[in-house]
Amino acid sequence: MLNQPQSHAPDGQPWRITVLRNQHGMVVTFMDWGATWLSARVPMKDGSVREALLGCATPSDYLHQSAYLGATVGRYANRIANARLQQSNIQLVANQGEHQLHGGPEGFDKRRWQIVSQSESEVHYQLDSPDGDQGFPGNLLASVRYRLDDNNCLSIEYHAQVDQPCPVNLTNHAYFNLDAEHGDARQHRLQLLADHYLPVDSNGIPCADLKPVTGNSFDFRQPKVVASEFLQDDDQRAVKGYDHAFLLNTQGDVSQPAAQLWSADGKLQLTVQTAAPALQFYSGNYLDGTPAREQGSYTAFQGIALESEFLPDSPNHAEWPQVNCWLQPGETYQSVTCYTLTAC
Repeated sequence: MLNQPQSHAPDGQPWRITVLRNQHGMVVTFMDWGATWLSARVPMKDGSVREALLGCATPSDYLHQSAYLGATVGRYANRIANARLQQSNIQLVANQGEHQLHGGPEGFDKRRWQIVSQSESEVHYQLDSPDGDQGFPGNLLASVRYRLDDNNCLSIEYHAQVDQPCPVNLTNHAYFNLDAEHGDARQHRLQLLADHYLPVDSNGIPCADLKPVTGNSFDFRQPKVVASEFLQDDDQRAVKGYDHAFLLNTQGDVSQPAAQLWSADGKLQLTVQTAAPALQFYSGNYLDGTPAREQGSYTAFQGIALESEFLPDSPNHAEWPQVNCWLQPGETYQSVTCYTLTAC
């Protein structure tokens, strides 16, 4: 991998970059390796342009980071305890100790997706995942469609079909810093419309039932600065900050905001709407050393991820109050998430 020319991916083929634009001058960029969201440049009120997304300087730099920057993650985003599907007694390929994270060591973020179609406003990627891929059962056909509209909304639409029962959980792992990649993203204000979150152990594996946010540092139902109650309880300290799934009050209604994020200077706002039952809020606790778009590398807490998905380890927890994450033959997995960036 290290010997590949910078202009080529590990399969020896060139990176394929797609740029989308809208009538207001917003520009978003993608590549087919990992169906990765590379950049989001937003025109500001003062005439400047602000980069809202963490990213690397070159496509090849994405091969040398473990933060999943902007990648499409699958077959199953987040963690599966002991890398095991207990319901069907299937052992998956582990890549975080004994557990599986984000689909395994060769997950969808490390694949070349095929470009089905593209235009000035959208790009449609597709991926074939064979039976047994990272241990998962059945042949799976996945697709992701990125679409940029004139309201500065980037919608991400996922579809998947399988020929054997298999849990499916696709997401995008974008990291946002609405202060043009500068500074500590914990100075952002966040509103997250969720009454419950899921406690996890130091490996990010669920260790208790869903817990009310009332009366603790996980209550973001009213906007507050992320840093204001940082590391103030054991559930945060277990993972060095926020890295938890929140069960959304929106109940899969994509027309309602699930979360909103504001830059520290108050000049840029992100609104997240999703059909997914949960958002994983990650405060970038382990970002330190990740190759940066500008000189050097990112530091811890320089970006915030708001990943739309099922609760972690859901294949092994049928009792949780959400739609079943197991996809059956003849059914279609569908999920859409919209990220709207508004200059204030």
